Amino acid sequence: MCQLLGMNCNTPTDITFSFSGFAQRGGKTDHHADGWGIAFFEGRGLRHYVDHLPAAESPVADLIRHYPIKSENVIAHIRKATQGRVNLENCHPFVRELWGRYWVFAHNGDLKDFRPRLHAHFRPVGQTDSEHAFCWIMQELAKSHASVPSIRELTLTLAELASRITPHGTFNFLLSQGDALWAHATSSLYYLERRAPFGPAQLSDDELELDFSQEASATDEVAVIATSPLTRNEAWTALARGEMAVFEKGRRLAISPAQ
Repeated sequence: MCQLLGMNCNTPTDITFSFSGFAQRGGKTDHHADGWGIAFFEGRGLRHYVDHLPAAESPVADLIRHYPIKSENVIAHIRKATQGRVNLENCHPFVRELWGRYWVFAHNGDLKDFRPRLHAHFRPVGQTDSEHAFCWIMQELAKSHASVPSIRELTLTLAELASRITPHGTFNFLLSQGDALWAHATSSLYYLERRAPFGPAQLSDDELELDFSQEASATDEVAVIATSPLTRNEAWTALARGEMAVFEKGRRLAISPAQ
């Protein structure tokens, strides 16, 4: 399976610490070596990098580890190919436009027999089941809402769409349009919320420790989502099978149909 990493913050923050450990899973501490990618939102703009080389060896990944790009929403992915060739067009995260906003999607899992009909506006470029599912989600969102819905409305719609995909296989995913970050689990997905009082964090995949009390301000709030915990000394929470979580400004929102 692939590896997912997401970050949602209340102020632009760099992901270099988390990404340093995450990138080691791309061919060094794990066997996911079929490409990687990362996307950073900056206002309405987007920085998007993909590479078909293993993340642990990629010069582009090395740039990200040493270049502190600041963003409120970040999605990264390390690929273990199950469908589609090892090339750039099959590297996550994938990007599409809807309602004048960029949408970024990354998937961990393998979907069988899920190739619904797609209309003209959203079509995959590569051959993966992941990109096809993303295009279908975008298509159904556009059909369900005439204009940009609220985060609550989007969360409920996305949960319903995810429930129609999960019978076809493992469907862990991250999705963002720059304001919020959605995380859906069917097997392994964890999250962590950092806020004051901050302390030190030790990476699980790299010999690196960072004391956030020296790096963050008292008002900073950061949520990190990953396929498995990135640090060994912090309290990570596992998402349940079929659970959808949404994060805004570094906090998980409490959203239910009864609201």
